[in-house]
Amino acid sequence: MEKCKVIAITNQKGGVGKTTTTVNLGVALTNQGYRVLLVDADPQGSLTVSLGIHNPDELEESLATVMQAAIDDRAMPTEVIISHTEGVDLLPSNIELSGMETALFNIMNREYVLKCCIDSIRENYDYILVDCMPSLGLMTLNALVAADSVIIPSQPSFLSTKGLRLLLRTCSKVQRQINRKLHIDGILLTMVDNRTINAKSIIASLRSSVGEQIRVFDTEIPFSVRAAECSVAGESIFKHDKNGKVAAAYEKFSKEVIEIEEHTKDRPRPEWVR
Repeated sequence: MEKCKVIAITNQKGGVGKTTTTVNLGVALTNQGYRVLLVDADPQGSLTVSLGIHNPDELEESLATVMQAAIDDRAMPTEVIISHTEGVDLLPSNIELSGMETALFNIMNREYVLKCCIDSIRENYDYILVDCMPSLGLMTLNALVAADSVIIPSQPSFLSTKGLRLLLRTCSKVQRQINRKLHIDGILLTMVDNRTINAKSIIASLRSSVGEQIRVFDTEIPFSVRAAECSVAGESIFKHDKNGKVAAAYEKFSKEVIEIEEHTKDRPRPEWVR
């Protein structure tokens, strides 16, 4: 690719599949030949744990270290990036990021710290996926300022879709006031159980009400116990259950994401991508 694309994967509602989507979309893009960095922007370190680092608080360096270096106008410590066996790179997080979010309140240009970090390494990657924390606080704002686009995972449930309008307003405000290039790639429906009338009704309602203005991805990620097991195993669905329905769904979804970029940029797919 001529230019790296930074995607913030966010929803202020917890438990909607943000981390699962970040891991599996990242590995799916890697399987197609792209260079991918996953950034854990959540102090809980769920993405870091999901990639096999079971004690992230024991890490000497993390995203908080990198952001502090940016604040101090020092070079980013590149050894902080961890290579995973499935081909993706990881910029890990731990509880120190909670202190960093608090410290940002007293920093000049506090919305741009994560962007500064990402801009220093984005030339090494084709896609950088940022797994955001379940809030609309300063860390999430930093992710939206650093990103080119947003993907919003959402369960087909009343509580999950209820908060979408607030998130959409936040993205719109960031786009108008800080990051003019930011746009929403779409809403990804996750943990879908099409056997229930409630899920079918909410999906139909969401596609009809929001779909005219914002893409609701054709791909729907089905509910699966096997997918929930991946974080414990420290691997993606492609290694844990490569022939399952969730792996097939994320592979299809990755192609939708690639298609967005190709249509947006109006350029041919690079020859080296399989």
